[in-house]
This record gives sequence, C-alpha cells and structure tokens, in this order.
Amino acid sequence: MLVATPIGNLGDLSPRALAAIRDADVVLCEDSRVTGGLLARQSIAATMIPLHDHNEAAQAPRLVERMKAGERFVLVSDAGTPLVSDPGYRLVRAAIDAGVTISAVPGPNAAVMALSLSGLPPHPFLFLGFLPARGGPRTAELKRLRGIEHAGLSATLVFYEAPHRLAEALAAMAEGLGPDRPAAVARELTKRFEEVRRGSLGSLAAHYATVEARGEICIVVGPAPEEAAAGADEVDARLRAAMAGGMTLRDAAASVAEATGLKRRDVYRRALELGDQS
Repeated sequence: MLVATPIGNLGDLSPRALAAIRDADVVLCEDSRVTGGLLARQSIAATMIPLHDHNEAAQAPRLVERMKAGERFVLVSDAGTPLVSDPGYRLVRAAIDAGVTISAVPGPNAAVMALSLSGLPPHPFLFLGFLPARGGPRTAELKRLRGIEHAGLSATLVFYEAPHRLAEALAAMAEGLGPDRPAAVARELTKRFEEVRRGSLGSLAAHYATVEARGEICIVVGPAPEEAAAGADEVDARLRAAMAGGMTLRDAAASVAEATGLKRRDVYRRALELGDQS
C-alpha cells in the first residue's frame, strides 16, 4: 500500500494512513531516520526497510516475493505522496507485473497544493519534477520544453527545486520561457512560514537573486501565451535572410522553424522551393 505522509504539518497524517502503517508488517521508507521520527511521534513501532534510488532495483524482486507470500507492506516517502519525484516506481511496476494488488492512501502533495495556491490556471497542468541541476542541461531542457510549447502545448507547468538553486533556476526559466510569463514560488507549504510569492518569471528571478530562499520549494509557471503563427511572407523573409547570411538551406530551415514554432519539415520544404527559384 502506498501511503502519503505530511509535507510539513504533522496534523496532515490521516487516521487511515496511521491505521495502514500500524497494520503493516514492514514499512518501506526513503530514510529510516525521517520515517522513524514520524512514527515515534505517533507511538508506532514498525519494522522499516530503506528503499531508495540506490537499492530499489536490487530490492524489488525480493520484496515482491515476500508480498506474494502474504506479507503486508506500506511504502512511504520522506514527505508527501510516494513515487512523485520519490523512489518506488520500479517496485510498484514489479509488483503489478507479478499480479500483486496495489492500493493507496491519498494525502499531501506539494505540487498539487502549490498549483492550487498559485492563482494560475489549474488545468491542464504538467508536472515536471526537478530540472537538471547543472546549467547546460537545464538550459537544454527548457529549450526542449519551449519547443513543445511552440508545437501546441498549453499547460501550467509545475516544478520542484532546491532552495540553493532557486535563483539560477528562475533566471534560466525567465530566459528560456520568457520573463513576462506569470509564475509563483511556493515554499514551506503547510508549515509556519508558508509563503506563496506571485509575479512574472523576471520579477521572481530578480527577487530571489537577492533574497535567500529556505525550505522545500515548488515553482508554478503559467501557460505560454498564444502566439500568432508566422505568415508565409515572414517565413520567406526569414529564410532568405538566413541563407543570405551564409547558412546552409537545412540550417536556415531549422533556425526559422525554431524561431516561428512551425514544423521543420514544412519550413524545409519552403526553403527548397525558394532555393529552386533563385
């Protein structure tokens, strides 16, 4: 059974979650120190087995065999809903493939709570977890995401981020997704110093460039604004300028497709036509 645990306020541990943990033979957890502290406050003594990214693949087959033998397992993460940017997917997939029944006790989830509090359109939304920690891969991922938006994606985006990377992540988002995009930074959700700061990506990046952020953080970014499709004259002008500047026909088509959000094959076809006319 998958059991959600509090993301901050311990009062959010539901009676059903407590009952499931008490009834389990084994509690699978990310960090036994974190889960042990939570259970101790509830006067629960439980057998705990750590399950994390480094051991999940090796542990899964053995745990599934024990499930098939009738042992009752509960899976929790350090905070929030299991599997959401936390370990557990490989175990759940292995259990399903083995015919083991999986159930869940719903509860706190930082991404959904941040979305609800952001003031941005709640649906559709796309949860993307953590961006890459290093600058180059992060920029590439944001560029890929912007390309998907050019192709038609229109959704509110939800990210997790570490506090020490918040300022640089917001700066990268402002550059890659647009400084005027509406956004919100939610931190310390359900805790005493809960804060939701709303504004444009540019203004939020400027704020957190000088203000230290603390606690668990969610970033919510509003959908991309609707963009008028580039007309045929604009595409032709861009292609001619690119080719006049020394680009190959293929590179010119790729550049114009990225700039306009049009399909590369359509722009390339038009570039071929212009090449034949010259």
